[in-house]
Amino acid sequence: MKWGLLTAQERVRVGTRAILVLGVAAADMIYLTAQPPPENPLGYDPLDTKKYLHDLEVYGGKANEIAAQFRDWFDSLWHGKQLAFTVAVLTVIAAGAFKFFATPLPPDPEAPGATGSHDQPTLPTRRLRAVNTPIRKD
Repeated sequence: MKWGLLTAQERVRVGTRAILVLGVAAADMIYLTAQPPPENPLGYDPLDTKKYLHDLEVYGGKANEIAAQFRDWFDSLWHGKQLAFTVAVLTVIAAGAFKFFATPLPPDPEAPGATGSHDQPTLPTRRLRAVNTPIRKD
């Protein structure tokens, strides 16, 4: 396949498919080779205890407790089988962004020197009149 023989739309299509294939293959490999998460060295998760959550709320308010839970959730996205799902979602987002930004815009038919195609229908121009002007009958 030679890039010079492909149109711009075909190149975007090939690039998008390549991103999707590589990303899904990487996500599959991560999912198949993922190890179970290691045990917590403390023997328990501090966010599971009411005393720890209470202390978080006392020292930093409810926002501190929510931020700690969000940080724990966000950290879990980058380990084990969750990483495979994260890579798959990021792959779809990257392919969509590539397709959106790489697709060329159609030529502007009103631009000076632009060659507009004559097979496209055009809307008729409308004549505007003032609101309180009587209608003339010619």
